[in-house]
Amino acid sequence: MTTRLSGSATRPSPVATPRKRGRRREHAACAVLMAPFFLLLVAVFLVPVGTAVWLSFFGADEPGLGFGPEHTVFVGLRSYLAVLSDPTFLSGLGVIALYCLLYLPLLVVVSLGLALLLDSGAARLRSVARLGLFLPHAVPGIIAAIIWLYLYTPGLSPVVELLGKAGITVDFLGFHAVLPAIVNIALWSNLGYNVVIFYAALQAVPREVLEAAVVDGAGPVRAALRIKTPLIRSSVVMVVLFTLIWSLQLFTEPMLLSQSTPMITARFSPSMYIYDAAFTRNNYGLAAAASVILLACTIALSYGVTRWTNRTREANR
Repeated sequence: MTTRLSGSATRPSPVATPRKRGRRREHAACAVLMAPFFLLLVAVFLVPVGTAVWLSFFGADEPGLGFGPEHTVFVGLRSYLAVLSDPTFLSGLGVIALYCLLYLPLLVVVSLGLALLLDSGAARLRSVARLGLFLPHAVPGIIAAIIWLYLYTPGLSPVVELLGKAGITVDFLGFHAVLPAIVNIALWSNLGYNVVIFYAALQAVPREVLEAAVVDGAGPVRAALRIKTPLIRSSVVMVVLFTLIWSLQLFTEPMLLSQSTPMITARFSPSMYIYDAAFTRNNYGLAAAASVILLACTIALSYGVTRWTNRTREANR
């Protein structure tokens, strides 16, 4: 006995075909919109990282007694071991850690405080204040470092001259003050930018929540600390994360200040170590290995900050 299937059972429903076509169009639109991002990701990030990893496994070898042309040979992890055993690179990591401990809290606290002050309405001419705070960020980092180098250099700086007339001797380029001097340059350049970010986040806070806090008897300081700041936690985390990534690449300010003080050596920071290895010692394998190590430290710290903030957020729920 045989069973014959009707043609209507195997024929696709008239509704399924338009749905599939709509999904294909959505997927195609998403692919077109995401293509520039992935192209930039490959060209700007993946290709340079892959090239650095590849170069880190090779080094120059001189045959015989050092006479004759150099040959590029596979050295494995030798460059990584050389970087990790180099005390100048380790001291550069220590300098960056101390720099972050000084710079990150100052930047977040001061910029957040100024944004809260602007949002509270206590500051007059808020548009002018925001513009004045943001203008230093528009100055290129090299120009800002040159300006502050002029203000730090004895014999040229009017600030040092005025302090000297008042009986105050300050060596901004000395051993104990050179790192705070670099922090001051970075703070001056980036403070206004982060104030604008925090102020924009504060403008998105629902006014109903603030009005309810005022009705409950919360004063301006309590509303700022207990209500506004927790509501812009995501913006604070973003600023901390981006500032941390930028701080690990510290290069411009110490590179220019090194022209006027012996306290800043050619390998003061990891980025300066990489520059010295590549363009002074012509050791591209060593520079690539140091770059990969710095990238690994950046990724690890970024992941740690993200995980810590997520756990803190879940614990507060």
